[in-house]
Amino acid sequence: MKAVVTVTGKDKVGIIAMASAECAKYGANIVDISQTVMKEYFAMIMLVELEGLSTDFRTFAENITKAGKESSVDIRVMHEDIFNSMHKI
Repeated sequence: MKAVVTVTGKDKVGIIAMASAECAKYGANIVDISQTVMKEYFAMIMLVELEGLSTDFRTFAENITKAGKESSVDIRVMHEDIFNSMHKI
């Protein structure tokens, strides 16, 4: 199983380090990453594998979102099932 993790906010040092450390903390393996800075704004999308999670998906998503708030960035986690269900519409 996979999830898409988005990170957005004002650019500052350490955003990628924080987000990747949070993924590692819960056993989510980053398999692809794309990031850009547009003027003073940071945007990143990561594709993570969930097979190695040390907790359930909901707890992972809630905790990584909380860590983002503590770092003044917005982190959202979307399970791949959301995207797979879109094909059935």
